[in-house]
Amino acid sequence: MSVARLAWRSIALASMAVAAMPSATIASAQTPVTGGTIIPLYPKGSVPSLGVPEKRDRLPNGETMIYDVSEPTLELFRPASGRANGTAVIVAPGGGFVALGYTFGGTDVARALAARGITAFVLKYRTIRSGDGPMRMPDVHMREMGVVMSRAKTGVPVEMPRFAGEPHAVEDGVRAMAIVRQRASEWGIDPRRVGVLGFSAGAYLAADLAIGDAASRPDFVGLIYGGLRTPVLVGAPPAFIAGAADDDYQPNDPVLLYQAWRKAGAAAELHLYERGGHGFDLHRQGTTSDEWFDQLLSWMTSRNLVAPERASAR
Repeated sequence: MSVARLAWRSIALASMAVAAMPSATIASAQTPVTGGTIIPLYPKGSVPSLGVPEKRDRLPNGETMIYDVSEPTLELFRPASGRANGTAVIVAPGGGFVALGYTFGGTDVARALAARGITAFVLKYRTIRSGDGPMRMPDVHMREMGVVMSRAKTGVPVEMPRFAGEPHAVEDGVRAMAIVRQRASEWGIDPRRVGVLGFSAGAYLAADLAIGDAASRPDFVGLIYGGLRTPVLVGAPPAFIAGAADDDYQPNDPVLLYQAWRKAGAAAELHLYERGGHGFDLHRQGTTSDEWFDQLLSWMTSRNLVAPERASAR
């Protein structure tokens, strides 16, 4: 069972026990990375507060779950001096819009991208207020998860209704895109090469941005075990779509996303792995889904977003 899947289930299903972290991790390039610079998305106090302090849980598998986010930020990870190639990626972690799996679907991925010359940001977007129980699940999220589980079995509805926390998260994504493009010259970024890589709920957010207003639309997106969002319009950015056939929650969405992109005449690449669950990150499971990151880099190389030598394997 993957770490990312455990992170999802820890906020989705109270009965799920946490297992140990997989023993092997995909190694990153041996290139120093500078990181940890925090950039607030808004002036302090300018967005409504949830009325409770932000909470962090450190799971036994090493994941950090962040709850009750009222003050969204970007965390910047820059390539080593002389290694930046002008491409930027905003990484949006998953967590059902109740929490953020901030390490495995956030900072770990950002560091791996920066090691390959990509300027990376982790988006800590706003969440809904968490519950009081051990898994911190509010009633609205339990109802949403009921729809998710029913949809996985029946295929109905075809598109998951918007989650309670999705609108604020998308607002934060729009703001993050604006900040990165406005400060592109400061960070050595080409403002026409800014993408969003989302996992689970973060992939919903990335898809929302990709089909949203042209001014805040990413130049490319990575949708990793995410869900369908429509309508996909002509001119949608190229999409790298990855998921697993044994995903308990969204087994059909990778194909639905690919079909929606292609119907709009937009470029898309689909990787549907036999196994990988919901979901996979940089920790090896012994399945073909372990190759998703290298395949993402190969796709980016084919689109001139990464230099060939920086997409080389581990």
